[in-house]
Amino acid sequence: MKIVKKEHISVDEIVNVLQNKGLVIMPTETLYGAFVDATNIKAVAKLNEYKARPFGKPYSVAVANQQMAKEYVEINENAKSLYDSFLPGPLTIVSKGKHQVAKGVESEKGSLGIRIPDYQLVIDVINKLGKPITATSANASYQKRPYRVEDILKNISLKQKKLIDLIIDAGELPHLEPSTVIDTTLDDPIILRQGDIKIKDKNEVLSQSVENTQNLAKNLYQKYEKHLDQRAIIFALEGPMGAGKTVFTKGLAKAMGIDEEIVSPTYDLMLNYESENKKSELVHIDAWRMLTSSEFEDLGINKMISDKSVFAIEWAEKVSGVIRKYNEDAVIVWIKIEYPNSDQENERKITWGVL
Repeated sequence: MKIVKKEHISVDEIVNVLQNKGLVIMPTETLYGAFVDATNIKAVAKLNEYKARPFGKPYSVAVANQQMAKEYVEINENAKSLYDSFLPGPLTIVSKGKHQVAKGVESEKGSLGIRIPDYQLVIDVINKLGKPITATSANASYQKRPYRVEDILKNISLKQKKLIDLIIDAGELPHLEPSTVIDTTLDDPIILRQGDIKIKDKNEVLSQSVENTQNLAKNLYQKYEKHLDQRAIIFALEGPMGAGKTVFTKGLAKAMGIDEEIVSPTYDLMLNYESENKKSELVHIDAWRMLTSSEFEDLGINKMISDKSVFAIEWAEKVSGVIRKYNEDAVIVWIKIEYPNSDQENERKITWGVL
């Protein structure tokens, strides 16, 4: 592993490492990223080992411009509008891939996330290499966001350090959010992760019955269900006692074909339900009695996220910091259920969005 200050490294040196299947840690406009040649399967395998990431979990890639992006994905009208409005910048646009990258970079459904970084060094490297490079954060999974080289090195093993060929140190980066991720593979774009670029994906309804709340839950599940084989789905539920968080979870269970009775896990902390076709699992968690965020993590959240489970987390505001750690591995939909200013006992104001 070689560490070089940004001002002392040349683009040619970086490209030479990438051409030789090397792993490079470089700064971007958001945080430090881990980069390899996205078209080289051996380089991608090395990155998987570094990230302790199973084969088949997709990566986004960074390209130099929209013209280069067209070589690797199909850009529909929704995607074109986003490219024109927000790129270069901290936005990842997921489109249908053209299968021109190494196996395992695209998702199992053949989609591919594209970044055009607003960081000249990265753009220069891509232009010189003439190929896309992976665009993933340089931290180990679920560890501290890498705004400094020290943030990376303190949280990885000696084995992981040996996998890094070159680190470009630009000092401490501004503490910005990671890129926003939006899926444009269907007619209705879906935000998978809200980052530094804020794209509105927030809605509000007035539920006037238990059935209304459950039907909303079913509709939201169906909206995000297509991501099940790629990511976990977390419905983070906020609201006062008795507002209907468990009622909402019952609607999710119905949408998943779960016949078992759904009850509040207040005393158990977590209850698991398997869908009728046994293809997915609903993990129902109540954080009300948790005194620390470590209690939440001790439930084995990492494993269930990796298994791409569906979560309904009541009192999610109590563990929001931990939930947000998984925004690269899960679609996180925040649901707020409130009593509106009304004398109607059954009415609830429900607001939701990928926030």
